[in-house]
Amino acid sequence: MSEDTMIAIVQRALDDRGIEDEVSAVGEFNPRGHTGGLFAGGMLGGEGGKALGGIGEAVGVGIGSIAGMHAADAASGLPERMLIGVSGTTVYGFAERTRHDEPTVLLFQVPRAGLTVNVHSRVNVRVLELIDGASGSRIELEGNRVPVTHSKDIFEALSE
Repeated sequence: MSEDTMIAIVQRALDDRGIEDEVSAVGEFNPRGHTGGLFAGGMLGGEGGKALGGIGEAVGVGIGSIAGMHAADAASGLPERMLIGVSGTTVYGFAERTRHDEPTVLLFQVPRAGLTVNVHSRVNVRVLELIDGASGSRIELEGNRVPVTHSKDIFEALSE
């Protein structure tokens, strides 16, 4: 999916909600811990399936991976997939079904003024922390390093 298409989808979602702003970058994110949950669940599931032999171990890895991701997402209180949009003044977070469809729910709308942005690099993801300076409230997300998610565009836009 092209960056321009993702921007158009989020822009339409803002327009539909009567929000007069213009996003300049959009990327796809997961809640922080999503990928770690996949790995941890896969390891636990694989260990549990070893008793059943090769196919049991493989099935255990698959089921454990899925369960681990869902458990991490549920613990975060955020949906599994989100489109994050950035304008000159605001960061928007929308729940999404796919990158191709207009997002469903506006999860957050955070002014950039007074916002601290921290980025932590991990092996296959980058963690994005949005911290409100006044309250200390945090939104913690992770962006995949795969270019099609355009998470890198969000990191660049928030560093400006």
